[in-house]
Amino acid sequence: MDSATLAVAAPQRELASHFAHVRGRSQQLAAPLSAEDAMLQSMDDASPAKWHLAHTTWFFERFVLASVRGHQPWDPAWDFLFNSYYKSLGPAHARPRRGLLSRPSLQQVRDYRRHVDEQVLARLADGDLGEEALQHLQLGLQHEQQHQELLLTDIKHALWCNPLQPPYREDLAAAASAASAQGWVAREECIVSVGAARWPQHAPFAYDNESPPHRVLLPAHALAERPLSNGEYRAFVDAGGYRDPRWWLSEGWALCEAEGWQHPLYWHDDLQREYTLGGWRDLDPHAPVCHLSYYEADACARWHEARLPTEFEWEAAAATQPPSGHFADDDQLHPHAGRGTGLRQLFGDVWEWTSSAYGAYPGFQPFGGNLGEYNGKFMCGQWVLRGGSCATPRGHVRSSYRNFFNPPARWQFSGVRLARDLP
Repeated sequence: MDSATLAVAAPQRELASHFAHVRGRSQQLAAPLSAEDAMLQSMDDASPAKWHLAHTTWFFERFVLASVRGHQPWDPAWDFLFNSYYKSLGPAHARPRRGLLSRPSLQQVRDYRRHVDEQVLARLADGDLGEEALQHLQLGLQHEQQHQELLLTDIKHALWCNPLQPPYREDLAAAASAASAQGWVAREECIVSVGAARWPQHAPFAYDNESPPHRVLLPAHALAERPLSNGEYRAFVDAGGYRDPRWWLSEGWALCEAEGWQHPLYWHDDLQREYTLGGWRDLDPHAPVCHLSYYEADACARWHEARLPTEFEWEAAAATQPPSGHFADDDQLHPHAGRGTGLRQLFGDVWEWTSSAYGAYPGFQPFGGNLGEYNGKFMCGQWVLRGGSCATPRGHVRSSYRNFFNPPARWQFSGVRLARDLP
C-alpha cells in the first residue's frame, strides 16, 4: 500500500472505529430492556426504544448505503415504518402510533442493525463510499447520539407511567453530592462572535443551525456560577410558586392549572423523593434540579428576581470553558452537584433553558438535499437549550450546540441557570 492510499485509508479506519463504537453504545443502552419495554410509547412526544434502534439504522441505510450502486434495501416496507419526518423521501408512519408496531420484532430490528452495520463497515473498508456518503455517515453518527439520549429520556417516562414504576437499571450508583455556594459572574457590555463555521466546508462537525458565525451585542449582565439546585427550586415550591400566577407566563399558568402541576416532573408529592432511571431515590438538595418545562424555569427565575440567560450570553460564557462535565458515559444517568468556584457545570448534568426562541441565524443555510429537513423546519414555537445533560454522550456537545424543545416539555433533563441584568 503506497503512502497516498494510507493517507486515504487512515481517516476511514478512524471513522469505522467511531461508527462501531456509537452503534455498539445504542445496543448497550437498550440491553436492559425487554421486548415489551422496547415497544412502549407513553406519550406522543416520545418513541419506543425499538423504534429508535430501527430509525437510526434506517438513516444509515437511506442516506449512506443507498448511494452505493447495486444496494438492495433490507425491506422496502420498512422505509415507511422508520422514516421520521423526511417528507421529501415519502410518507411515514404517524409518530403518535409508533408504539403500535409490535411487528417487526425486537430481534428482527437487531438483525437489521447487524446487517446494516456489516454493510457500512464493508463499504468503508472497500472505499465504496463517495464524499457525500461519508459526510452523511458522519452526520448519522451525530444523529444516533441524539437518539441515544432520547432512548433514555423516553424509557424513563414510560417506566414512570407504569404503576410499579420500576427502575431502568437497578445497578446505577447514586452520586454523593455537596454543592458549592452559589455566586455570580459579571460581564460588561460587549460584542461577541457566536456560532460555528459551516460544516462540511469547514471542520469540526457542527449542525446547520449552529452556523454561520456572526456578531451579537451582549448587554451588561451576570450569570449564576452553577445551575439551580433541587433545594433552591424547592424554596420556590414551598413559597407557593405553583399557586401564584404572578411568576408565570400566561400559557404556562394555564398549563400548570390544567395539568395540576405542583412540582417538577418525577418529584414525589412528599417533595422528599424523585424518580430516576435507577428508581426512586431521596431528593438530593444539592444536585441540579431537572425535568423542568420552559414555563417552570422562567417562573422560578422570576421568583428569584432574575431571568433566564439568552443563548448568546450562555454561549459567550461556555466558549471559555472546556466541554467537560457529567455525561452519559459516566454511567450515573442523573445529574449531581459540581464543586469549585467560578462558572461551572455549563456542560453535562442538565440542559439549560435560555430565553431565546429557536430561529435561524443571519445567513442560515440548511444542509443540502433531503437533509435540509433536519433542523430548519422546526424553527417555530420552540426555545433553545444549551449544554447537554447526564444522558448526553460525552463529546457530542460544544459551546455552539443548539438544542430546542417546545415550552411545555418536561421529560428531558432540562434545568435552569439564572441570569440578571446589570446597570
